[in-house]
Amino acid sequence: MRETYKMTIAGCERELPICPVNDKLSIAGFIMFGDVEITEKVVEELLKKCPEHDVVVTAEAKGIPLGYEMARQGCREYIVARKALKVYMPDPVCVEVESITTKGIQKLYIGRDEADKMKGKRVLVLDDVISTGESLRAIEKLVEAAGGNIVGKAAVLAEGDAADRDDIIFLEKLPLFFKD
Repeated sequence: MRETYKMTIAGCERELPICPVNDKLSIAGFIMFGDVEITEKVVEELLKKCPEHDVVVTAEAKGIPLGYEMARQGCREYIVARKALKVYMPDPVCVEVESITTKGIQKLYIGRDEADKMKGKRVLVLDDVISTGESLRAIEKLVEAAGGNIVGKAAVLAEGDAADRDDIIFLEKLPLFFKD
């Protein structure tokens, strides 16, 4: 039987699978895909904590349901930073990112159309889990390059040391699991 970590998030009790990152570190995997209840509930709670904003920006792929629901319940506008350049992205803006959950360096892209949607607007940067903060920093760089004004940085969960940060909004702390 797979080891899990039990927690309550926005009133929803969930068992998160413990997933090894390397020989010494494991994380609890928080996946919102397919979990409509938790997606709706965490957004209700995050909106109570987040500043007013005109557009939400998140990264592909796990941020998509969160960004969509945040826009649906709130500002009505969201942008997804893509992990690959698409033919329909004219004059793209690109930044590099290295995440704890993805091996190697990735790139995030937005097209000129998305950049124009956030230029001069109040932007909320959004992610499902903040751990090292690298994904968040990459999205911040994209927003800055597009001329957006970041009014807040939010996540459902803050993992490990990220829970000690005072520059992010989050609902719950998520521990890291170390092996001796």
